Amino acid sequence: MADEKKLDGKARREFLQGAGAAAFTALAAPNLLSAKAAGNLGTMRSAVPGLGAADTDAIRAEIEKRHDESLQRLQTWLKQPSIAAENRGMNEGCELMMQMLREAGFQQVRKMPTDGQPGVFATLDAGAAKTLGLYFMYDVKQADPAEWSSPPFEAALVDKPFGKVVMGRGAVNQKGPEATFLAALHAMRAAGKKLPVNLVFVAEGEEEIGSPHFPQVVRRPEVLDALRKCVGVTMPFASQDLDGSVTTFFGAKGVIELELVSSGEKWGRGPRRDVHSSNKARLDSPAWHLVEALATLVTPDGNEPAIEGYTEKARPLSVAEKKMIAIAAKRLDENTVKKGMGVQRWVHDVSFQESLELLVSKPTVNIEGLVGGYTGPGGKTILPGRAVAKLDLRLVPDMTAKESLELLKAHLVKKGFGDIEVNMTGGYDPTSTPMEAKLVVAEGAVYKRHGIDPVEMPRLAGSWPGFVFTGEPLKMAASHFGLGHGNGAHAPDEYYLIESKNPKVQGMDGATFSHVEYLYEIAMSA
Repeated sequence: MADEKKLDGKARREFLQGAGAAAFTALAAPNLLSAKAAGNLGTMRSAVPGLGAADTDAIRAEIEKRHDESLQRLQTWLKQPSIAAENRGMNEGCELMMQMLREAGFQQVRKMPTDGQPGVFATLDAGAAKTLGLYFMYDVKQADPAEWSSPPFEAALVDKPFGKVVMGRGAVNQKGPEATFLAALHAMRAAGKKLPVNLVFVAEGEEEIGSPHFPQVVRRPEVLDALRKCVGVTMPFASQDLDGSVTTFFGAKGVIELELVSSGEKWGRGPRRDVHSSNKARLDSPAWHLVEALATLVTPDGNEPAIEGYTEKARPLSVAEKKMIAIAAKRLDENTVKKGMGVQRWVHDVSFQESLELLVSKPTVNIEGLVGGYTGPGGKTILPGRAVAKLDLRLVPDMTAKESLELLKAHLVKKGFGDIEVNMTGGYDPTSTPMEAKLVVAEGAVYKRHGIDPVEMPRLAGSWPGFVFTGEPLKMAASHFGLGHGNGAHAPDEYYLIESKNPKVQGMDGATFSHVEYLYEIAMSA
């Protein structure tokens, strides 16, 4: 998210380490593709349900043949900035994605106006018995070129110890996985194969600012009617860590992104504009007023939410979910996770298992940033007339964004801070999908074919707007899928793996074929 895939790609993978995948035994099988293709495709030569051997080989051959074309398509997309937070390149980014959809075979592609950035609604009718929903985002996070080793919008190819990557903002979150899915559609059509499922596509350009207007796209009558025909909605994802392991999530936390603004103008105390700091002797400070308000939102150590009523409806972990986490804690490597984040201890010095339980089940109140007065080099002796705190609140099942926001506002009023502005910039409810959903079963079948036994977790600690699908009125399954690897979402040097040196980890071609497998698994599902 937005956040993850979307929550920071690094944060999403910080606890995915340590679950080894079985080695592939069929890479040297007779009449497979070339050694280069085997390294990219890396797929075990076991039968894909509904897809014969000859068609399988034909699709694989097209994937290899179109490798450069697929990579160039991704690079073109990455070179187009589309940053909702800065309103930069959004129309161009939307138009480019729509063009890519038409080229991939979607017969109807429509731009959907909203009160913010436009969404997109598209359909691909293959005359199939089943229909799959597809969610994309075309916006990306901001990027400071000074922090990158390669410019964030040049989409350069970079050699890493584990293979060749494309580096750029949006590479893994989400343009790389999305372009890989489109590459699968191109390869299947070029091989003379109709898609085994129909597709209903919805996309937004505001995921990275909390999806404030995405419901306006999904809740249009024609979109709802199309989605109701779907077995569920999937989001392309680069699910593998560098050791080939995969973690499956059965939902995600919700989120509220907001700003708290303290100003002398609204407060009626302190300066209405910046004044000389010598006046602090006789004036109140809007900045300190904000600090005091923030301190009431959590316990003194900053670790437990203290907003009255905020956590009352938070659903506790079930016995089955606790068992799932206990198994995950034994399979994941705690030291690797800590090293990846640069930390030495968990909150309250809890055990690794307890840290995982907190990660997926605990509502949070987090300060993303504080801005007030002068923050440049040296000093500037002023008393600021305005200060802003950027917060995010993570929500778990049975909590809602609307109610949580109202509780926050009521809390500030009760504590004497009713003058502080609360501006919600985006957010949505938590999402959950049953383990027995067709999407989840299809994912598991593909992973099993690749010798992967995924680590299972109740939900992603980050957030994505799956609630528009899993909640009212659709109440359908929504999930993530895709082999392949990438990292660095929301961070400098974000990348997506193109060619892998490790046969357990799929490059772009292998990830492309995983989507082919997935579509056939969906088509053959009961």
